[in-house]
Amino acid sequence: MASNTITAAITAGSHSRNGYHFSHSDSDEEIRDYNNQQWQHKVGQAFSLAGSVASENFEGEKTFHGNGEKWKERQQKTSLMSNDQGEDDYLLAEARQPLWRKVPIASSLINPYRIVIVMRLVILVFFFHIRITTPVHDALALWIISVVCEIWLALSWLVNQLPKWFPITRETNLERLSIRFEREGEPNLLAHADVFVTTADPLKEPPIITANTVLSVLSVDYPVEKFSCYVSDDSASMLLFDTLSETAEFARIWVPFCKKYNIEPRAPEFYFSQKVDYLKDKVHPSFVKDRRTMKREYEEFKVKINVLVAKAQKKPEEGWVMRDGNLWPGSKTDDHPGMIQVCLGSAGALDNEGKQLPRLVYVSREKRLGYQHHAKAGAMNALVRVSGVLSNAPFMLNLDCDQYINNSKALREAMCFLMDPHIGKKLCYVQFPRRFDGIDCNDRYANHNTVFFDINMKCLDGIQGPVYVGTGCVFNRQALYGFEPPSNKRPKISCCCWPSCCCCCSSNSQSMFDVEENDEDLEGFDEQEEASFFSQKDLEKRFGLSPVFVTSALMEDGGLPKGPNTQLLIKEAIHVISCGYEEKTEWGKEIGWLYGSVAEDILTGFNMHCRGWKSVYCMPKRAAFKGSAPINLSDRLHQVLKFALGSAEIFLSSYCPLWYGYSGKLKWLQRLAYVDTVVYPFTSIPLLIYCTIPAICLLTGKFIIPTLTNLASICLMALFIFMILTCVLELRWSKVSIQDWWRSEQFWVIGGVSAHFFAVFQGLLKVAGVAIDFSVREKSAEETQLYLFKWTTLLIPPTSLVILNMVGIVAGISDAINNGYDSWGPLFGKLFFSFWVIVHLYPFLKGLMGRKNRTPSIVVLWSILLALIFSMIWVRIDIFLPKHTGPVLKQCGIEC
Repeated sequence: MASNTITAAITAGSHSRNGYHFSHSDSDEEIRDYNNQQWQHKVGQAFSLAGSVASENFEGEKTFHGNGEKWKERQQKTSLMSNDQGEDDYLLAEARQPLWRKVPIASSLINPYRIVIVMRLVILVFFFHIRITTPVHDALALWIISVVCEIWLALSWLVNQLPKWFPITRETNLERLSIRFEREGEPNLLAHADVFVTTADPLKEPPIITANTVLSVLSVDYPVEKFSCYVSDDSASMLLFDTLSETAEFARIWVPFCKKYNIEPRAPEFYFSQKVDYLKDKVHPSFVKDRRTMKREYEEFKVKINVLVAKAQKKPEEGWVMRDGNLWPGSKTDDHPGMIQVCLGSAGALDNEGKQLPRLVYVSREKRLGYQHHAKAGAMNALVRVSGVLSNAPFMLNLDCDQYINNSKALREAMCFLMDPHIGKKLCYVQFPRRFDGIDCNDRYANHNTVFFDINMKCLDGIQGPVYVGTGCVFNRQALYGFEPPSNKRPKISCCCWPSCCCCCSSNSQSMFDVEENDEDLEGFDEQEEASFFSQKDLEKRFGLSPVFVTSALMEDGGLPKGPNTQLLIKEAIHVISCGYEEKTEWGKEIGWLYGSVAEDILTGFNMHCRGWKSVYCMPKRAAFKGSAPINLSDRLHQVLKFALGSAEIFLSSYCPLWYGYSGKLKWLQRLAYVDTVVYPFTSIPLLIYCTIPAICLLTGKFIIPTLTNLASICLMALFIFMILTCVLELRWSKVSIQDWWRSEQFWVIGGVSAHFFAVFQGLLKVAGVAIDFSVREKSAEETQLYLFKWTTLLIPPTSLVILNMVGIVAGISDAINNGYDSWGPLFGKLFFSFWVIVHLYPFLKGLMGRKNRTPSIVVLWSILLALIFSMIWVRIDIFLPKHTGPVLKQCGIEC
């Protein structure tokens, strides 16, 4: 495959807008050196140089007792003492302090919450005892179905609730990070990082959005020689290639502007669109002039990108032609060679102030007909291998093309955990919450998903760590390579599979998986001696046939191996992204992003936690990343469908948390959280049935609940009260607003009766061998797209439920009018459940009508009209009136 691939590199002397040159990977042309030495680093000595030994009582699993105010007072005292000891002693003392701390939830907030959960569970047991022992004989079928649905929903609540027992919050200290690793007059000891940006379709994912994400990465507040940006183009589009070339040029003026004035955010589209006082805290006299100039430059940059997009609408018959006259190798999206282009990072790639710029690399992996490419997971694994050959940073940040860096210190926030001497080596990733732009003020479709990101993820952080959500996550490269976290044990053989498989008993399988040594034992341990533990056959089986990549994979602290020159590294980078490289290896099975599900994020994070790794949830005051969200009902439902299908696929696979990973390293509450993550789509079946039963009860005159005794009434009332208390106390300690919570509840029902329901059947079809393909979602925040109505089959179930329950309400009221006063009492219970369904589906109704920020009048008018017409027809027919089955008695006259 390598002989058919094409590589490109920019040299120091020829870097210009038209200076992109492609050459065959097997040619003898010389590729100039792009300064390898700047990408070699050693992180292991950082702690000894900075005196970074925290107190013996501090561990990653322990917390500071007391509230935040006491902690601040202690720091102030330390600051006062430092004035007496001198600046050097103060810096040394600060360097020895931890880089982060846990902020536990106050006992007055969390303990009542836990007590209410226990009491709700006890009442739930009594409720089901009464429910099961008092059947409804005149509606036995409905009663059985309803009880089964209620049991499933109760178990679903329990599995979701138990992992919420230990919520925590973490705070970082960026000043201590700088004191420890960036001391003046000494080499910068911050760890290297590779940033991955993925895109698959430049027409649905506008290039200007990708350009803004890349610009926010290039201007991040981090030493330029310490990070690289890799852009994966899975469509091999020359449009994106040309966009990156223009972006590289614009970065020469944008990056110094951002750093000079310390602006936020550093994505120009979102910076210039802010409706805030941009002069706040900007006292530099030249700021206004420079900002106006920069805004004008950005508008010209946008015009250039729009011109490229317009040209890309019509593809020439002979294929795309590059600026140098050569034919574009990626004219066929599904059949093209691998391509690599170093857009920035060569010697001489400087900004307009003469300072070095970060490395920017364009990557398009090889694709051939007949090969399985595994969508985003395959693209991410290709980026892991390319970066392992070209820069091999120990940590990697992955972003979607629409997920720009909103906080320029995001990488530093992550390093406060990953470079911590106590827990850093045991962390597989640091996950940041997802935040979004372009969402209406009412968040009609729960795009912010605040309950999940501000409640569930905090709770998981108190167990073994948050789940991986697909973007905004900084990884430990060693964890992705399938290594186990360090411990005090000797090397051993282990396997996450259950029941155990015979292959794990082989002595040859010991190598890459379970090398666990004390830090003292590893002192002076040469990397060549470490490699001797592994046979060459085992290394090739796990990592593939690339000696350069295998060598870099064995380097725990990253860096490039000595020896290979730049030309060899470029050829190896092309080799590791060939479509046949992963054959007969562990890629996608135990290494990198795992295959087998469209929810590769959940699967990958779960596999790491099974190996014993821990993760951390980082929530800085200023959101680290922001992105776009689906802003109309149809796109939102399709997004939820994709997530739910991925969970259903995992549940139906060998990686299901119910039977995978029983090696003793996955905590039970963490396992329950993953079970809830993959089982929730199946809750759509009882939910859909339970939303239908109220209408059936109203239409048939039957009810699923019998006449209640005093004890049953008290139990039912207590259950509702404690359900409300649980929600109130949860909102109290999490500080989530009632509106966000209610929107999440509403869309749980909307998604449950539509997208989740379809996901279950699509998952079963995929298991049966029927392929399910997903198109890339259009990522745009234009006003014209807001509340746009698009018809999809996902709208059928909720629409049917709304109509059915509205008809049931009309029928029930009509029946009560016909039968008199005594029939109104039982009616209220039936109406309550139907109104519960309609109220939860109300955002769906608004989205169905496409109206903005107000009740759809057409729905109200038509509902009233149809209700009146149906009521009159129903009363006239009188089908609920008793029918006489005996002889008809006629009144006799005088001659009787």
